[in-house]
Amino acid sequence: MLEAVEKLERKTTTDVVFDTLHEEIVSLNLLPGSKLSETDVSRRFGVSRQPVRDAFNRLANLDLMLIRPQKASEVRGFSMERIEQARFVRLAIELEVIWHACSVWDDRRAELIEQNLSQQQIAIETGQLETFHSLDQQFHKLICELGGCPLAMETIEECKQKVDRLCMLSLGRGREAATLLKDHRKLAEALKEGSVAKSTAILREHMGRLDNTIVEIRRDHSEYFE
Repeated sequence: MLEAVEKLERKTTTDVVFDTLHEEIVSLNLLPGSKLSETDVSRRFGVSRQPVRDAFNRLANLDLMLIRPQKASEVRGFSMERIEQARFVRLAIELEVIWHACSVWDDRRAELIEQNLSQQQIAIETGQLETFHSLDQQFHKLICELGGCPLAMETIEECKQKVDRLCMLSLGRGREAATLLKDHRKLAEALKEGSVAKSTAILREHMGRLDNTIVEIRRDHSEYFE
């Protein structure tokens, strides 16, 4: 019984450390190259080194940390190879989702998507960019769910995280919102028409909008890349 309680406490502590460090890394409060030692993090959270070590391992599995034995671990830099792979996988999955969605789309599904689009419009008009980006993610999740591929979003989100951290360095995120909403509306209309060709073309254009942004970020912040 005591052992089970200890495991539960350790898991809870690990989650707290992991969640905090994960948020600091993806929000760039901890920049690529930042050093993190088990001793310092243990002292910060007032916990033993084991849950910190477990949290470090989970972050390393997400390519967010580089663990170096006998040395301070560090926040991992951006890898163009990993970013390109993540974008490739995400696009491949979303194209397949679109194919499924076009075969089942109906007025009920169209209405649910329209509700999300209306909320996106309000978020832009009121300057709530964080709300917009949350609704952006929900838009893609809705297509997965309504298209009959709900589990696809798990992989999409994993791929998206690898790029989102990089895009936090972009100063143009607010200006891009209106363009993204236009893409979303065009995609919603193509789904309503049941057109696979039109839907996939719009999705490719939508996903490709990040290409120039990534090139600019790499040029302006080369020190954060591996």
